[in-house]
Amino acid sequence: MVKQIWLNLPVKDVAKAKTFFIEIGFAFNEGHETPTSACLLVGENNFPVMLFEEKELEGFIQNKLTNTKESSEMMISVDAQSRQEVDAFADKVRVAGGVVFSEPAEIQGWMYGCGFTDLDGHRWNVLYMDLSKLPKK
Repeated sequence: MVKQIWLNLPVKDVAKAKTFFIEIGFAFNEGHETPTSACLLVGENNFPVMLFEEKELEGFIQNKLTNTKESSEMMISVDAQSRQEVDAFADKVRVAGGVVFSEPAEIQGWMYGCGFTDLDGHRWNVLYMDLSKLPKK
């Protein structure tokens, strides 16, 4: 039945969004690109995140988009392999023009991460999880 899930995000400017994500280390599937969309690939399995110009996505979903300056509909989480990778990611986000809203820090004694917003205000977090320190039930 279901073979794959795709996440669709609205962006103001596809070219600027694509440049931002390339600068912080992501790749794109050029075969799924149009003048008003781009296909961001996330992780080892190349999870597709489609970046659509706002008006186009609004037409697809037939609903108003969330104003990311006032609220958030979700947070997208990506994993890191080490604390150093989290720190480096936060630095790349700043250089590329994103905002780190939660500085890299330890969380609950077994995670280390940071939170950031992309150019369109979507919230992301990058987490290194040390499962050996995960509290036992």
